[in-house]
Amino acid sequence: MNKLEGQWILVTGASAGIGEACAHRFAEDGASLILWARRMNRLETLAADLRDRHGAEVDIRQVDVRDRDLVIREAAALVQADRVPDVILNNAGLASGFDAIHEGDYDDWDRMIDTNVKGLLNVTREILPHMVTRGTGHVVNIGSTAGHQVYPKGNVYNASKFAVKALTEGINLDVAGTRVRVSSVDPGFVHTEFSRVRFHGDDERAEGVYEGFDPLTAGDVADCVHFVVTRPPHVNVFDLVLLPTAQRNVYVLDRDDPS
Repeated sequence: MNKLEGQWILVTGASAGIGEACAHRFAEDGASLILWARRMNRLETLAADLRDRHGAEVDIRQVDVRDRDLVIREAAALVQADRVPDVILNNAGLASGFDAIHEGDYDDWDRMIDTNVKGLLNVTREILPHMVTRGTGHVVNIGSTAGHQVYPKGNVYNASKFAVKALTEGINLDVAGTRVRVSSVDPGFVHTEFSRVRFHGDDERAEGVYEGFDPLTAGDVADCVHFVVTRPPHVNVFDLVLLPTAQRNVYVLDRDDPS
């Protein structure tokens, strides 16, 4: 039997990047999937692929985690259908803008805080009580090395990921005495749509972020998330940090000499 067979896993931000890669990794190991994202067309394509390739049971919903009322309704529907997830992967997140704080854009700030922090809280608040009542469950938050070290013009994004780190620690304390586990997986440079979103669709600038070295792939992160959720019930991986070999912290990155 596959390690995740018989388990329901909720993935937020599942339509691309790390969320999509994790959906494939989970399905490959026998999990049933609840996939939430804003882009329904991408979810439909992903669900069809997961069913064809892995025979997975897949439930897709168009959910923006910033919309608290919608999250409350969709979580209630899962409870009603007896599909309280065994694992929540709080993956939905983004960076928006790259400005000094005194030149920052309020809309960028709201987008990051509402998604990275409040979105994570919305989903966790609605699902976690049912895990606690049941006595089992696992909350996995996708953090970032940006939640360990700040860097110039990272300001609000850094703050949001420091908040994710603090929430992972705080939730762990709040569920002490239960069998519910809480983990964080914090990657460095990963080649996904992340930089394209940060730079508001500027593809040339986004690709420049990854020039001259081999960044992580979404699949690399998915492998680590899979490791975290398949540990024995007595093992809680508290925080797993992964970097491309060329990166040693947020400042030290060995790029090839363009000459």
